[in-house]
Amino acid sequence: MATANILREAVGVIAARLRIRLPEDIWIADVSQANPQATFRLLSGIRVATRAVELGEVTTDDPATAGDAIATHPSVTAYEELERTADRVLAKYETTDTDLYEFVAESGLPIEYPVTAENGWYEFDLTGSRSEFDHFRTAIEDAGRQYELLSLVHSTDPSGLLTERQRDVLMAALRAGYFELPRDCTLADLASALDIDKSTASRVLRRGQTRIVKWFLTTAASQSPENR
Repeated sequence: MATANILREAVGVIAARLRIRLPEDIWIADVSQANPQATFRLLSGIRVATRAVELGEVTTDDPATAGDAIATHPSVTAYEELERTADRVLAKYETTDTDLYEFVAESGLPIEYPVTAENGWYEFDLTGSRSEFDHFRTAIEDAGRQYELLSLVHSTDPSGLLTERQRDVLMAALRAGYFELPRDCTLADLASALDIDKSTASRVLRRGQTRIVKWFLTTAASQSPENR
């Protein structure tokens, strides 16, 4: 498989975007295939015992129908609509489908939100070392999952791991004193200055910081004199 060869040959820190076929027996596979024109985004989620609590949004021409499809699915045990517009619905819900979290735990690499689902497939970003990606590839293949590698960036330079938006938000945070102790600005102040909501600012900061820390721990630290 070409994807597997790319992953085997990569060294250092890898930032990748993958597309994986959803298992047929989970709710998002049912709902996304029943609404093939809709884009489902899992903005955040956490597994609690035998269920998952998630925050998700759907963008579609018919948000009411898509929202109802989630709310009435047998695997969704609680549903709270938070906002609806002409082409978007935002909701918090609980589900008994925890396959995504079990798969992530087995693969050893945390998924970076948002996770996007469309018509039976989901896409997400991952960042890690070569060994972590080899382990992740093995977990995908052992599970018999159909997948595609959409993009892959291998770099020993941390700037190559950041998206333009992540770089802009991190630089704004640095200039505003967000990383100082004590902080010179709050997350709310930073979000207001960037004209984005607080949850978005937090998510972009967290993803950018995670990529830089992983680069340092797996690449820069290994190149220090005491490790040579």
